[in-house]
Amino acid sequence: MTKALAAARAGDERAFGELTEPYHRELQLHCYRLLGSMHDAEDVLQETLVAAWRGLADFQQRSSVRTWLYRIATNRCLNAQRDARRRPVQPLPFDVPDPTRTGGVSWLEPYPDSLLDPEQRYQSRESVELAFITALQQLPPRQTAVLVLRDVLDFGGSEVAEMLGTSTTAVKAALQRARETLDLGHARTDPPDPGSDIERELTRRFAAAYTARDVDGVVALLTDDAWLTMPPWPHEYQGPTAIAAFVHCVPAFRDRNPMLINTTRANGGPAFAIYAQHAGEPEFRATGLLVLTAAGNRIGALTHFPPAECFPRLGLPLAMPDR
Repeated sequence: MTKALAAARAGDERAFGELTEPYHRELQLHCYRLLGSMHDAEDVLQETLVAAWRGLADFQQRSSVRTWLYRIATNRCLNAQRDARRRPVQPLPFDVPDPTRTGGVSWLEPYPDSLLDPEQRYQSRESVELAFITALQQLPPRQTAVLVLRDVLDFGGSEVAEMLGTSTTAVKAALQRARETLDLGHARTDPPDPGSDIERELTRRFAAAYTARDVDGVVALLTDDAWLTMPPWPHEYQGPTAIAAFVHCVPAFRDRNPMLINTTRANGGPAFAIYAQHAGEPEFRATGLLVLTAAGNRIGALTHFPPAECFPRLGLPLAMPDR
């Protein structure tokens, strides 16, 4: 038994912090992958740490502290998923054209790149991309957990079985089904490297077209099968024509209100914090976050998020002064 573990078991909170703090960020990301929500991931991380503190006496050291924490976090996420998918959704605040389809994942939230370790930004981009996170949320919860633990985090089959209280045979079967489902439903893109000339140029052109309210310019940057989604609302639009029809209805475009855009990053890709100034108001107010999923030198998906929850996590203000 290490000195830190012995001290923590004796009630030393500082020693407990030494044991667990190195894993806080990766555990939060793990919870986000399983839940698709930063808000829920933060809550479950705190529940995990409380459960670990209370359960120190039962930790038998048959696994590492890291594996033990992942077991607690994973099972807390599985419990949380039962409630997360029943959230009520408010109606859209403006009239929109008929969507290509409705459904999707209504509880999805963006993940700030600033919370990713530097190596994760490059080595594990696909495992934080919105397309992958969205696909995970459409799997049965235990399949999601198995796939993330095995394929993303590289835990062994027996370790995962121990974490989930099941057999290695069940883990293998769940992993196979999850992989098959993802292969069928998860369209893979070919994003440019972060900060590359291709990504910078795509970002520049999109920002210029959007702030100029140039719908044709925005549409010209899309792939033919691009999707526009807007969690928590279920409306989804596919293709340049459908997306253009929606953009024309956006109040900032329709009413030609002055706009500001701040560039940031989320889920491994470029994102835009959008602000609009309405008549008679002295400042620009946040209207949403647009996360781009690049496919080569074009845009394969646009995902819009309401500002209230995600802007503070990204370190963005909800209002900007008139310049």
